[in-house]
Amino acid sequence: MRLVSLLPSATEIIAALGLAPLLVGRSHECDYPPEVKALPVCTRARLDAKQSSLAIEQAVQDLLRSALGIYDLDLETLQALQPTHVITQDQCDVCAVTLADVQRAIAELFDPPPQLISLQPHSLEDVWQDIRRVAIALGVSPDPLLDSLHTRIGACQAWVSDRPRRSVVTIEWIDPLMSSGNWVPELIALAGGENMLGTAGKHSPYIDWPTLLAINPEVIIVMPCGFDLERTRQELQQAVQTYPQWQQLRALQTNQLYIVDGNAYFNRPGPRLVDSLEILVEILHPPQEPQFEGIGWQRYTLAVAG
Repeated sequence: MRLVSLLPSATEIIAALGLAPLLVGRSHECDYPPEVKALPVCTRARLDAKQSSLAIEQAVQDLLRSALGIYDLDLETLQALQPTHVITQDQCDVCAVTLADVQRAIAELFDPPPQLISLQPHSLEDVWQDIRRVAIALGVSPDPLLDSLHTRIGACQAWVSDRPRRSVVTIEWIDPLMSSGNWVPELIALAGGENMLGTAGKHSPYIDWPTLLAINPEVIIVMPCGFDLERTRQELQQAVQTYPQWQQLRALQTNQLYIVDGNAYFNRPGPRLVDSLEILVEILHPPQEPQFEGIGWQRYTLAVAG
């Protein structure tokens, strides 16, 4: 088998199933496990991801209004790789090359075409089912991986079971403000929190300042899609300086505003969503020896912004 993954979470699923040696190509965003970065890249972005949050949002909307995809396929590279399987997604046009573009490309380039595996996760159960579908399509058992993930989830639930639930808002984009939907509200609940914005299984919603200030949650966790920890810190620092409403929030005033590496964890519907759950547990109900602090999450304070 020769596998091309056009989605970071699919690459992580393939690797977690023990099939990383079968990967022959990846998307430009696939970076975990680290060894996949040596593979040929089959996609490119049409926008500059180094822009500010607001500029990225405007560029995305402009591309969508013009009916252009946000990503391009490198057809020459894809054809040269001669994959037997191509793994992509149909969950979000902003997240990866569109399914329609992939279908059109493989129909034009290959005869017979490779098997297309399209993931469409909106909830944790969807993610587990995607893992199962990928495993079965590639001829391996999903059970060892899924059993391990569910054991870790059970350990998190046991840790928080007798602790008070804390009100939480998660921020998936900083400017304009968006809260987190899809699987994140489920993760908040499993971690012993009470999710105050965003609906499980639904796309992430835009929110306004009056709504966020009225809810004024105990804890705010910022996890912008596609941003690592340092980039999130920089963007939030700029936002706090630009929008005085941030300083009116109880979470910032009481040092309960946190940033996380959304790109590596929360934004990728694959095995590391369980790492994301463990990060939330460390934030909401800290163990004595946190494993992810400084790597997957940090506390944000005004002193940092100063």
